[in-house]
Amino acid sequence: MATKRWVALLRGINVGGNKKVPMAQLRELAAELEWTEVATYIQSGNVIFAAKGKPATLEDELEQALQAHFGFTVPVLVRSADEWLGYAKGSAFPAAESERPNLLHLALSKSPPKADAKKALQQYCKAGEQVVVRGDAIWSDFVEGVGSSKLTPAVLDRVFGSTVTARNWKSV
Repeated sequence: MATKRWVALLRGINVGGNKKVPMAQLRELAAELEWTEVATYIQSGNVIFAAKGKPATLEDELEQALQAHFGFTVPVLVRSADEWLGYAKGSAFPAAESERPNLLHLALSKSPPKADAKKALQQYCKAGEQVVVRGDAIWSDFVEGVGSSKLTPAVLDRVFGSTVTARNWKSV
């Protein structure tokens, strides 16, 4: 199996002082897993690296390493660099990309969404949100802001299973 470039997203770290994962330690953990060319993006828990393996295996390896090192569970989602470039080429909401990029979120599902996933989310779109599901990508345009939205990470998890949201998704 050839070495590939990957992007790993960690869910719920460094938010409100909870589940602190310093990026230097995250890079060290990745190196201990024999991942190479490791880089992190701000304090987000986004990791870019090269490794051999399949996404689910890489996710499991990092989740176990985080649990062993920090003593808490951190869900991890891994996508290939090529898949990530596909997300970055354009969202489901091009106008929002330029007009309100901070209100445009990309959430990724660990498992393929069910056929009725978008319909299930519509009942939570109460504050002008718009949602598009494309493959494992859940694009949300929080037109009126995120603060009053009922479209929360917990809702995404109920509908899709485990998800990770990437804000600043073009910067990763």
